[in-house]
Amino acid sequence: MIENVIETTENCRYCLMCRHVCPVGHVTRKETLTPHGWGLTIASVRRGIIELDEDIVDVIYSCADCGTCRANCVTDQPLPSAIVAMRAEIVSQGLAPPAAYEVHEKLQNWGNPYGPEVPNGNGGQGEVALFIGDDAHFLGSEMLGSVLSLLEVVGVRPVPIGIGRNNGYLASSLGFPETAANLAQATLDELETIGAKSMLVLTPGDYYAFRQLHEERLGMEWPQEVGLLEVVPFLAEQMQAGNLAFKQGDDQTPYAYLDPTHAIRISTRHEAPRRLLAAVMQAPVTELFWRRERAHPSGNVALQYTQPHIANHLTYSRLGDALERGVRLLITEDPGSLAQLNRHADRFGLRTQNLYELLADHLA
Repeated sequence: MIENVIETTENCRYCLMCRHVCPVGHVTRKETLTPHGWGLTIASVRRGIIELDEDIVDVIYSCADCGTCRANCVTDQPLPSAIVAMRAEIVSQGLAPPAAYEVHEKLQNWGNPYGPEVPNGNGGQGEVALFIGDDAHFLGSEMLGSVLSLLEVVGVRPVPIGIGRNNGYLASSLGFPETAANLAQATLDELETIGAKSMLVLTPGDYYAFRQLHEERLGMEWPQEVGLLEVVPFLAEQMQAGNLAFKQGDDQTPYAYLDPTHAIRISTRHEAPRRLLAAVMQAPVTELFWRRERAHPSGNVALQYTQPHIANHLTYSRLGDALERGVRLLITEDPGSLAQLNRHADRFGLRTQNLYELLADHLA
């Protein structure tokens, strides 16, 4: 766990290195809502220069916690974690936005923000676990059959765990580290119960939560004896090894791969989905402007609850980026990102496709 992470704001408050890539600053055009703006605001509160009133709380809860600033920082300043630490202080004083407490209550009671369905495992045993999570269970259940079909081709029959349970990111981002730790521990306990030696995750957001967030923000280490793999890079490796083959379709629709929310936090995974798409799509991929190491998130961050208007504009920006590039089809694997895109895609004349479903449809 990073000690005194909130002190990061002292380093960021007058630094403009990452200002130009901040997605919230990009869509709001407000200097206060940029990385150095948040750093300066928090530093000023801690110095007693400004009061922690409703307007200041609103500013601090306007960060997307997407990781773009840190990914573009030469000195790797963990500013998102510092902002989240400040939110935890705000929560402890009872000053957080009402929506934050409402979502927190759902996470405490149900393990997810969607509905009164407590996560349950299937009681199986196996060497490989597949973390389903809340977004996949509630927003992308139709894709799970495709995921299992793809894995079965390469001889992997995982035991589903964490069905409908948040990975801990949402509680952490809203300023509730204890609840985030409880959710994380529940998955670790389930993992131990089934005796798995490795765990597959469906999205870069899940990978980031288990590999980095839990350790840096919660002081929880991933068990060293258990491998952690993201499904898309795993499938790309299997294809390269000759264990997985696809037939190319004849769809000529101009398309782009949308790097999912939090993909920017995992710099080694950018090529994998593009290699898979090249195997099934006849037309070459069109690259968006906000991609790879500068990929912006869609609205599936904590902002969708505390600042939904900003979250919507993050999604509009992704769709607008595609439209400007002449794209008519956006492809991604993250059900949370897809859910946000699908809410507004018709307005932009675009359609979307789940990557896992696309790959399963083109199995050789």
